[in-house]
Amino acid sequence: MGRVNAQTPDVLEAVRGVRDAVADTSLPVDVAPEARAILNQLDDYVLPRLANLDAPLLAVIGGSTGSGKSTLVNGLLRERVSNPGVIRPTTRQPVLVANPGDAEWFNSPQVLPGLTRSHGAGNEQSTTLRVVGTQRVPEGLALLDAPDFDSIDDQNRALASQLLAAADLWIFVTTPARYADQLVWNFLNDAASRGIEVVVVLNRLDEKAAQTVPDDLRRMMNEAGLGQATVFTVPFVTDLGEEARGEFLGEELVAPLRDYLTTLAEDTVARRDVAGKTVAGAVEAALERVDALVARRERQENFANQLDAAIHEFYTAATRHVIDATSDGQLLRSEVMDRWQDVIGTSDVVRGFERWFSNAVDKVGSFFTGEPAPLREVETEIESGLHAVIVDAAETAAARAWSHTGAVAPELRADADPALARASADISEQAAQLVRDWQRALIERIQDTAGDKRQRARIMSFGLNVVTVALMLAVFASTAGITGGEVAIAGGSAVVGQKLLETIFGEDTVRRMVTEAREDLNQRLGELFAAERDRYHALTDPLLEGATADQIRDASAQARRAVDVKLLGVAPKQELTRIDDPAAESVEESFQNGTLRGLFDQLRGTFGKGGDGGAV
Repeated sequence: MGRVNAQTPDVLEAVRGVRDAVADTSLPVDVAPEARAILNQLDDYVLPRLANLDAPLLAVIGGSTGSGKSTLVNGLLRERVSNPGVIRPTTRQPVLVANPGDAEWFNSPQVLPGLTRSHGAGNEQSTTLRVVGTQRVPEGLALLDAPDFDSIDDQNRALASQLLAAADLWIFVTTPARYADQLVWNFLNDAASRGIEVVVVLNRLDEKAAQTVPDDLRRMMNEAGLGQATVFTVPFVTDLGEEARGEFLGEELVAPLRDYLTTLAEDTVARRDVAGKTVAGAVEAALERVDALVARRERQENFANQLDAAIHEFYTAATRHVIDATSDGQLLRSEVMDRWQDVIGTSDVVRGFERWFSNAVDKVGSFFTGEPAPLREVETEIESGLHAVIVDAAETAAARAWSHTGAVAPELRADADPALARASADISEQAAQLVRDWQRALIERIQDTAGDKRQRARIMSFGLNVVTVALMLAVFASTAGITGGEVAIAGGSAVVGQKLLETIFGEDTVRRMVTEAREDLNQRLGELFAAERDRYHALTDPLLEGATADQIRDASAQARRAVDVKLLGVAPKQELTRIDDPAAESVEESFQNGTLRGLFDQLRGTFGKGGDGGAV
């Protein structure tokens, strides 16, 4: 039986797809910082590491304010590369210490691309990444002294978090006085959830604290899921003195930690394992954060679509209103029909239509030899009535859309163009143009329909404008196609106009002409109101820009599958059999052959059975 196996995507490309999708999409303002943090981690650590798992490791040394990070770094290297401070917050400028052989990697934009590099003497007020080269650090590993993550300085804390997110290895430095602080454990719990390699250094441990603190720290780490983490202790040293005079932490105090780091740096396999484990955890943690963003993006999309739908309905209602107002005779006020009677006359209708037609021709002919004002007045009344109902409907729809937006999205409306509260500034001109264009289309339809000489002669007898007005009246009176007794019910001069058209073209043709003219008008109205509605897209389009929630979700799923298969060695799931596979059994064949029958028997024996499933 054939199966379809999708090729597992490349991890780097899959994660880059997630990164680009998040960067490309519009998100609510309140989650923008979270999105920026995710992008920083992907750019600063995940993508560079995925591009080169064998690149040197970055061990970031973080800790509480005054925990002695800088002193520890200087003691490890027997060289003053970081400036211990007395005034809090202390460490501000991050310092990256690497072997000169690894300098190219750590100076490249592949590592912490968002931070400007600096070299030479340090500047405690600078937030550039100071890079120091020294042979005292073995190739394959660099140390980064980060700002205090519990600093009262917001910029300090943000920078520390960014650097810790870029680490292959976290070295947390704390003291007996600070080891139980919540901020410390916020980071350690994050490390546990990511499966990152963690080293904890309990610094400044005096004899009294040594009796209880290490055991309590280990207990807390076990409870946090960090039971496999390595812990080093550094005794408290009184009167350490000035490091500038060569007074560092004693060699015996830092040797265990240095040996650990040196062994790791020299073991290519171990480095790759640490890098792979950490980056896999970092990807998973980032994708979990992306999932939360997807949920917010989806809610934003739903809101934008719901607002669009509401506004769409306002303008749909406006379109329906105009169509209704131009379909039930509302436009044909008595003064309009009186003027129409002056043009065509109706007194002889009851004496037979052929006689009426002859009389009507004579009356229209004499009408055009005299003053044409009545016909022009009919046209003007119809045009102004149609124009007025269009403009009024557009203004009403705009007012309703503006009011609704203010009710459901006041902040969105506050930033919107106040002109959206009204119809377009040129709505009157647009409506007038619509009427003129529709009238021209009526004339063209009449001319195109008059196929023979007899029809053209009758049109000329009445005058093209008279026939055009008659067609407009038929459209607005909804009298198209009515016959017999219905004529009397519809009544009035509009019916007479329709009968005039039928005399020229025939009943079926008039029915078609009126229907087409109606549809043409409706289409033009729909296009005008759609354009008015589209002005509101200026409110909702920014909410829908970029990758959709579904696209981000798909990209995230691809990345998870790639990490599972390529980094964690999880076997890919086989997809279901293709339904069009000629080798696949039908359901009936499977049952007859015993495949499904055996499954059913097995399931029957399984029903009612239960199962049972510890933390170290």
